[in-house]
Amino acid sequence: MQSPQPIPAQHETDDGDATGRKNMQQLIQLRWIAVLGQIGTILLVRYGFDISLPMAFMLAVLAGLIGFNLLSMLRLRWSRRDVSNGELFLALLVDVAMLTMQLYASGGATNPFIFLYLLQVVLAAVLLEAWSTWTILLVTAGCFVWLEFAGLPLVMPPDYERGPLSLYIQGMLICFVLNAVLLVIFISRITRNRRERDARLADLRQRAAEGEHIVRMGLLASGAAHELGTPLATLSVILGDWRHMPVFKSDPDLLDEITEMQTQVLRCKSIVSGILLSAGEARGESSEETTVHAFLDELVEEWRATRPVTGFDYHNAFGEDMDIVSDSALKQSLCNVLDNALEASRDWVGLQVSRDGESLILTVLDRGPGFSEDMLGRIGRPYQSTKGRPGSGLGLFLVVNVARTLGGNLTARNRPHKGAEVTLTLPLSAITLEEEHGERA
Repeated sequence: MQSPQPIPAQHETDDGDATGRKNMQQLIQLRWIAVLGQIGTILLVRYGFDISLPMAFMLAVLAGLIGFNLLSMLRLRWSRRDVSNGELFLALLVDVAMLTMQLYASGGATNPFIFLYLLQVVLAAVLLEAWSTWTILLVTAGCFVWLEFAGLPLVMPPDYERGPLSLYIQGMLICFVLNAVLLVIFISRITRNRRERDARLADLRQRAAEGEHIVRMGLLASGAAHELGTPLATLSVILGDWRHMPVFKSDPDLLDEITEMQTQVLRCKSIVSGILLSAGEARGESSEETTVHAFLDELVEEWRATRPVTGFDYHNAFGEDMDIVSDSALKQSLCNVLDNALEASRDWVGLQVSRDGESLILTVLDRGPGFSEDMLGRIGRPYQSTKGRPGSGLGLFLVVNVARTLGGNLTARNRPHKGAEVTLTLPLSAITLEEEHGERA
């Protein structure tokens, strides 16, 4: 059995691109690592190597770093808007200032951990705009120069000749490893955030293109409906006159054919009226109050009466009935799915209705050849069809977009033995009367 191929819906609207928020979260995590690292380093140098340090000053700087990190966390919790370049720039400036104060109190430019400035510059190059990055570079360079003159010296033995046993060499090794590990971890995460952002933008561009395509089709359909109105009305009048002509009234076969022609003309007029109504009126204004069972029963009865279907199984297991609004777009969508199933399986089509929590589940089954692997991956895109006709493949494309508008989705898969299964899932909140009244209020 093929796994269902979902066409996801956009259930919620983001406040914008969330990449900035994710990048700020990465800086917050990095800052907590810096806090723990500084605490460990200060304790090790002071009590492990018995090197005198201005503990009060360094702990005060550390407390300031913790306070700033807590404020950054509150900013993300209280505000849902994305983090701007200016906010990220300010955060990195604070990090540079805190690092400078700690280096000032622990040897200045002679401290091997001064190369942590490179971490700030690389993060700025990845996270910030060009002007901000160059500013961070100039600031860190200025801090380096300032520390050469103003840094408080550390009383350490000149042991460079000891090579790997030298405290300075060991400090440089630790600084290098720390820089490398943090850069690998956080640049990998930041790159992943950017890839996710690019994927979201690509999806938005695709949906915008599909929306433009739908608008063009809507304009064409509306224009065609207006053009078809007059000839259909003329045909209806002519067929009405023919029914009363003696030459046709005396021939039962011709009279039956005229009756069938009138039925099909009325159906065409109904379709044209529906197109014009959908194009010219808002959803709430063209909808009617009904119930789930009444809406589906009426739809099924109308569909069976107007299609040459041999076998049709309709099973409604929705449960307790509830009031909804009958939307013409939803009705047309379900008919499109049923029509596709009928074209693939002339002998039998099935419709199953169920409820899953607060969702309406509509499943259409057939006994046709099913979907190819390639088609399963492209269902819902325009002009993707196995019919081989110009312009075909728009049915499921329109259904998917109607489902997205209502907050639902569409999935498709092949049945275990033969045929296909297409499932339309819709949130009941999108079609209930309470929701509709809420929209009008």
